[in-house]
Amino acid sequence: MLAIATFGIPILGSLLALLADRVSGLLRNAIAVLTVAATLIYVLLLIPFAGTASTYLLGSSAIPGFGFEFVIDGLGVYVAVMAALVGLLIVVYSVGYMRNYTHLGEYYFLVVLFIGAMMGLVLSANLLLIYIFWEVTAICSWRLIGFFRDPQHLKSADTALLMTVFGSFCMLVGMEMVWHETGSLSIASIRGHTVSDTAMLLMFIGILAKSAQVPLQIWLPAAGVAPSPVTALLHAAVLVVIGVFAFARIFIGAFSLPPNWQTITSVVATITIFVASGAALVENNAKRILAYSTFGQLAYVYLGFASMTVVGIVGGLVFLLAHSLAKAGLFLAIGVVEHQTHTKDIRELGGMIKVMPVTAVAFILCALTIIGFPPSAGFVGKFMIILGAVEGGKTVFAALAVFGALMSIAYMLRLFNAVFMGPVPSHKVTEGTRGMVITVALFAVLSLLAGIAAAPLLDVVNVLAKQMFG
Repeated sequence: MLAIATFGIPILGSLLALLADRVSGLLRNAIAVLTVAATLIYVLLLIPFAGTASTYLLGSSAIPGFGFEFVIDGLGVYVAVMAALVGLLIVVYSVGYMRNYTHLGEYYFLVVLFIGAMMGLVLSANLLLIYIFWEVTAICSWRLIGFFRDPQHLKSADTALLMTVFGSFCMLVGMEMVWHETGSLSIASIRGHTVSDTAMLLMFIGILAKSAQVPLQIWLPAAGVAPSPVTALLHAAVLVVIGVFAFARIFIGAFSLPPNWQTITSVVATITIFVASGAALVENNAKRILAYSTFGQLAYVYLGFASMTVVGIVGGLVFLLAHSLAKAGLFLAIGVVEHQTHTKDIRELGGMIKVMPVTAVAFILCALTIIGFPPSAGFVGKFMIILGAVEGGKTVFAALAVFGALMSIAYMLRLFNAVFMGPVPSHKVTEGTRGMVITVALFAVLSLLAGIAAAPLLDVVNVLAKQMFG
């Protein structure tokens, strides 16, 4: 029942937060924070069972091949811990950042429900069940992106919804083809089967749309109109991570990624790295620069997975953790700057390190993790991804990935220099609220700790990768 409680608690808590909003804002905030904290505790309680890959069936179903099946395994628990931890810190940050806005009952309801859907998705052991939670996250992200109700914001939200729902429709058709070809939607039952390239392609389109890989990436930079805690949630904790997770669960865990799909994935990932880096180098909106960085850096994870080597997959999983922690810190740091200066345009910023020293230091530490500067976990992950690509016979892709990493150094340093360096701003600016600044600093510290603890982290992820091949 631990698996059921892990997603059941946030789903119930989201409803309670919505009801509490009618009574007290303080009660609403407390319920939201405590609910996500309880979710994290339950996820941590799953860790001892992760090595057994235990599957649980809840009730029965009249649909052939479908069941309410949940699995507690290394991949699911790893991603769940990551999402719950990042989600909790984002909700804590939200208390200070969002306090002067309206519609906060709706905000906390959607954020907590979003996290609950993520928990259900990563623990699902049936393709159709994964799809159900997949669609819940799409609806939550649509409403959160359009939270400010500005016509332009609503247009961005609609773009995100249309793009991701198009992808999920393709995925659903692909899943239906898998059912026809294998007779089941249970991941345990279809493992080891070979399915048609058409079914693989349709599911791949859904995954690309959710994780904003080329050519389905246009919705993610536009989603930066959302409040900064929402962009951090989308980019680091939940939405784009779902695509990476689904690729690992379905393409590697179930179908062992055939050689032709290894090449296709590597090509898409490499193109995405260069498209994202080129766009980030000329963009002037700070949040859009970070958005380009998100799908560009996630492409490294796909490249590691596409190697189909243990070292590449381990590198991809380590870098996914490093990216989640560091990218959340970067978005929330820029959120502090935007909250205090009311602008995201880097041409209007500068000198923030003199008035926001904690935020500035946290930003550069998180940026170094994303860049892959040693000895950060970002360096460990990227290095292993490149080694995995070489070991898997994809030397050209490995060389291009190194060049892409150099481009990421250029755009991250450009962003830091434009926002934090230079003369002191003429208008009065101070650090954000204590809770906001502490949260940003925590993400920087966690990013550092992930690098310092690389040895035990690698031991854990090695076991996880071997279980996936299992």
